Amino acid sequence: MNNSSSYPIDLDFIATESADRVLENEQFRRFLGTYIGNLDAIVQELNLQISAKVDCTACGNCCRSLMINVTRQEANQLADRLGCSFSALKETHLEESMGGQLIINTIPCHFLKDNKCTVYEDRFAECREFPGLHRNGFRDRIFSTLMHYGRCPIVYHLIEELKGITNFTVQNKEHA
Repeated sequence: MNNSSSYPIDLDFIATESADRVLENEQFRRFLGTYIGNLDAIVQELNLQISAKVDCTACGNCCRSLMINVTRQEANQLADRLGCSFSALKETHLEESMGGQLIINTIPCHFLKDNKCTVYEDRFAECREFPGLHRNGFRDRIFSTLMHYGRCPIVYHLIEELKGITNFTVQNKEHA
């Protein structure tokens, strides 16, 4: 475990590492599928430790790079907060799929300013939950979690710590 006061937020470094470690991380994903230990407990403890040492407001990369789904209830609450109607909010900030799913209509998010959410108290469930490392069922989500390895410093540092804790070793680096 990193004992420093904080984990670095170097998005260029993390993106490069992600590109360089695609095969290694695929091997790690397969390795975790057979890992016998209590993976959820380990990941949740790491998440608590690492999240406390990563200043998300110094990053904001999730808000600059993710498509966010929004429920009708969340949209209505936000419209109330902003003092506008649902239809006005939808016209300016949301798109609706043919199936009725709402999403924020721009990346980066409209509500990101200086790496901070301007509607933080009313942020959407997907924003509250990201990157989801506090939830049970990590083994079933490792593929989607690794999709954020090059985007989120918390995910990056957690995966790297987890490799050490689980005694993962890369097998034949050329075929990782």
